[in-house]
Amino acid sequence: MTTTTTTSTLVVHAIEPARLDAARRARADGWGNAFTPFSAAGEGEPLRCCLRFARAGEPIALISFAPFVEPSVWREVGPVYIHADRCAGYADGGLPPELRRGPRVLRAYRADGSMNYDHNTLVGEEDLEPVIDRLLDEPDVATVHVRTVLPQCFLYAVTR
Repeated sequence: MTTTTTTSTLVVHAIEPARLDAARRARADGWGNAFTPFSAAGEGEPLRCCLRFARAGEPIALISFAPFVEPSVWREVGPVYIHADRCAGYADGGLPPELRRGPRVLRAYRADGSMNYDHNTLVGEEDLEPVIDRLLDEPDVATVHVRTVLPQCFLYAVTR
């Protein structure tokens, strides 16, 4: 995942551009699904490359993605929207303005990559930053994945 600095001690990780470029070049994601660009409806498609909502008419694609690259029982593959062509990515610092509020599922992971079920958190409509900050203060939480609520699709990761 691409790392960007933040205004506090939180570091936001979007999907690495190299992983997305590989899917664009291959015209398929790593799970055999065709890379098929289409025009965004502009109705809430969260882009994992630049961590904002797509604007109506923007060329985007829906691909399968797994946040973990190493073998793991927690390696899940799920759908993510990305720009069809490489964009500038996410470099604004801090939590992304358009994706920093709930409702969200925050999944906590230990340093060894195992999920820490004790700290998984469902967040309502509020700002995610204080909740993520609190989770990352836990000694047994190294990374928090921010996910959508119903499908639980990966949005971005946060570390210290």
